[in-house]
Amino acid sequence: MAEFYYPELSKLILDSAYKVHTELGPGLLESTYETCLEYELINCNCKVNRQVALPVTYRGLILPEGYRIDLWVENKIVIELKSVEILADVHFKQLLTYLRLSQCKVGYLINFNVASLKEGIVRKVM
Repeated sequence: MAEFYYPELSKLILDSAYKVHTELGPGLLESTYETCLEYELINCNCKVNRQVALPVTYRGLILPEGYRIDLWVENKIVIELKSVEILADVHFKQLLTYLRLSQCKVGYLINFNVASLKEGIVRKVM
């Protein structure tokens, strides 16, 4: 069943995100959280690709770096990071686009600009 995709890896990602949020708190730049989360995941022996380019095709024109996945963990889970006051519909659509283009089944949208990180985590399974 879809809700059981990569439970151990998901737990590792969430534990790492909580660790970063606990240490840094809200209000920093997205790039800071991205670097720190990458560091934590690498320290957990995860293969992490950062700022992965995804091509976009428009009327036969190929844009090799049309999109960028913030973090791609073990080529299984896409992580889109934000540091915004409120997540907007476009942020959810962005994650769905990345999942579709990468052909991944699981993704997380994590907003670090919240008092409690639990409020800032959304999991999407395709």
